[in-house]
Amino acid sequence: MDKVLVTGCAGFIGFHLAKKLIERGVGVMGLDNLSPFYDEGLKAGRLAILRPMPGFVFTKGDITDRPFIESYFEKTEFGPVIHLAAQAGVRYSLENPHVYVNSNVVGFVNLMEAARSRKVPHFVYASSSSVYGANSKTPFSEKDNVDSPVSLYAATKKSNELMAHVYAHLYQMPVTGLRFFTVYGPWGRPDMALFKFCKAILRGEPIDVYNHGKMLRDFTYVDDVVEGVIRAMENPPKAGSRAAPARIFNIGNSQPVELLKLIRVVEDKIGKKAIINMLPLQPGDVPATYADIDELSHAVGYRPNTPIEVGVSRFVDWYRKNYQC
Repeated sequence: MDKVLVTGCAGFIGFHLAKKLIERGVGVMGLDNLSPFYDEGLKAGRLAILRPMPGFVFTKGDITDRPFIESYFEKTEFGPVIHLAAQAGVRYSLENPHVYVNSNVVGFVNLMEAARSRKVPHFVYASSSSVYGANSKTPFSEKDNVDSPVSLYAATKKSNELMAHVYAHLYQMPVTGLRFFTVYGPWGRPDMALFKFCKAILRGEPIDVYNHGKMLRDFTYVDDVVEGVIRAMENPPKAGSRAAPARIFNIGNSQPVELLKLIRVVEDKIGKKAIINMLPLQPGDVPATYADIDELSHAVGYRPNTPIEVGVSRFVDWYRKNYQC
């Protein structure tokens, strides 16, 4: 395998994935529109690390620009596609729904069409644990019904899974969807809980804790997610049978953590107590996420396993170094 296209390469997971692929000798064609959704300095910092690495080629472009995507796929050499570019964030989807439909639905179709025309050997894309929505049975399994999303963000990710299956069925294009569970780690997004908690505790500011702390999250360290993505990419579903070569995997730590425990771990690492502001459950949020990862384990022989204490320690060390505190 010579080159892989990674969309969203300046994003949190995309950056770590591109870096790991290059370190393993795989060329990366990176594509990102550098959206200002959050601190652009983070994206610039990630790209500053990737740009000097041999085998990395960056192109600024928007997946919602159909002519650009068509031209890019015609002129650029690569094999598999790992599509991570998307408008993220559950709560922001309540404020700006159109950007989610444009990026996560229109942009997704643009890429699927270009991949079909190009006869891409494997199309891997990011879905989300949010698709499980109002499901109450845990752990969440890929076999569960996911017809009850509780946010527009989740609905767009569910639509991606449906469209991917259609393309696999009609064109025998191998596709793999990956439902990520609360990914965290160095270079993470500032709108995520761990980033907010670390920042507030260090500054002595209060933190908002929703559902009065009665929240469970399957926190998954970013390096574990990247390993799962790479293994899934390297082992595509088989084409040529009557069944569509489409599949979906959960990628989670499969060890849900209480939100208050996460705060205690951050407190212990920093050596300072948090000021907690308890609030009710927010619209679009769910009280618990918990991944069944047997399907991933059986297919690619991998189970994420980084303990929350280890992952949080690495994040806090990165935060203090980069924000000088």
